[in-house]
Amino acid sequence: MSFTALSKLFSFSKNSLPLNVSRSFSMTPVLSHICKLTRLRVVDNSNIGKQAMLEGKPPRCIHIYKKAKRYAIGTIGDKVLVAIKGQKKKAFIVGVKKEQKHMVPKFDSNNIVLLDDHGNPLGTRVLVPIPSFLRGRGEFSKIIAISSRFV
Repeated sequence: MSFTALSKLFSFSKNSLPLNVSRSFSMTPVLSHICKLTRLRVVDNSNIGKQAMLEGKPPRCIHIYKKAKRYAIGTIGDKVLVAIKGQKKKAFIVGVKKEQKHMVPKFDSNNIVLLDDHGNPLGTRVLVPIPSFLRGRGEFSKIIAISSRFV
């Protein structure tokens, strides 16, 4: 629509518009992959994860440990750095919303399992199914040991 059509519709002139118009809504599309500042869901029974999810303040991804430094996108099996309740913790991605390749499951939410500084899981149980192709990876052996269901 042109300015004249809008001015007739809403009855305003060029001089009455403010110079800096701020928007109170997001103009970016909804993304289903994991990038920086993506909200994640903690799926283990760690104390810090339970508290953050109950307070309605889920952790946010602040870094993805991948070789592509320009715009890294996290997928299942990647290690990420998350900000949770004012702390920085490492986590493994165990489920993503994004469409996956053949025989890789797609989840309803972006799921993570929190890790301590030595790479051990903070929780003692994983509450959701884990993709079965992660069994072959060495760094997931401790997460596989505490999970009971696989997809």
